[in-house]
Amino acid sequence: MSATWYLAIEGKNEGPFTREQMAERIRSGKIDAQTYAFTAGMSDWTPLGRVDEFRPELGGSAVTPPPQPARAFSGHPRADEIDYEIFGEEMQLVEITLDPGEAAVAEAGAFLYMDPSIQMETIFGDGSHKSKTSGFFDKVLSAGKRVITGESLFMTLFGNAGSARQKVAFASPYPGRIIPIDLLKHGGALICQKDSFLCAAKGVSIGIAFQKKLGAGLFGGEGFILQKLEGDGLAFVHAGGHVIAKDLGPGEVMRIDTGCLVAFEPRINYDIQFVGGIKTALFGGEGLFFATLTGPGRVFIQSLPFSRLASRIFAAAPQTGGSRKGEGSILDAFGGLGNLLDGDGR
Repeated sequence: MSATWYLAIEGKNEGPFTREQMAERIRSGKIDAQTYAFTAGMSDWTPLGRVDEFRPELGGSAVTPPPQPARAFSGHPRADEIDYEIFGEEMQLVEITLDPGEAAVAEAGAFLYMDPSIQMETIFGDGSHKSKTSGFFDKVLSAGKRVITGESLFMTLFGNAGSARQKVAFASPYPGRIIPIDLLKHGGALICQKDSFLCAAKGVSIGIAFQKKLGAGLFGGEGFILQKLEGDGLAFVHAGGHVIAKDLGPGEVMRIDTGCLVAFEPRINYDIQFVGGIKTALFGGEGLFFATLTGPGRVFIQSLPFSRLASRIFAAAPQTGGSRKGEGSILDAFGGLGNLLDGDGR
């Protein structure tokens, strides 16, 4: 069976294509030696000029060096090239170092601390190339889409107005991990659950992605709408518990608990599958549906969704009738009387 190819054009993934379809696109001028491509067996996206298989169609010229990443995005300005360091274990924070003139954007409430020359500004939009070139009504529509995902109309821009490097830090909202994502390594885009975005380099576009399939929208845990991060810069996503990344090969299928799915590349096919079996569905305690992902592409998985953590805390709260498991006090044996005696009867 011939190889299946994928292309990254202007930050979007196209494909799959056969070898013959790729050759025809080269001959017609739709793609060239600087177009990024991917197929099974490659470790990363590679310019066609470095793929020996297509050298005949490219005129047999010498293999060209890889172009600067910005060229893969149709001349759009690169996102600011920020430096960062992540601190902590269970409750992490990311400290971003900005050169003079550089900036980062973050969701409201993520800010932790900053150096004196960092200026904070509330902006309408995300400060990306799309946001700058769009009109007022386009910005209103974009902001309205963010409201649908449960986010604020505005974002906060943190810019370095000084003459030396300055730092700004953002904290995770609950126990888990902060995942640094280089969007360029994922074809220029990543789909993530709607409350996972933490911050990003200025220039990254933070939008939404609608689920095209009715089943995935109704039963996928995140509804019809997910967040879509686009660009060629760094973005930081937060997830609960421990986080692992899985690389799926072409046609490889993985089934995941719908709440444990953090993010995935757009070229992955995302759908919902019934667990099967009435007894398992009703009494298994694992929900009625799996998220089914079909490769190729990378997927990020979290071990502790925030909804699961919140439900356990709510169920254990005395105010809701929960019991205090494992405290080991003799007062626990007396229920409400014990709560009054030890001062917890609120």
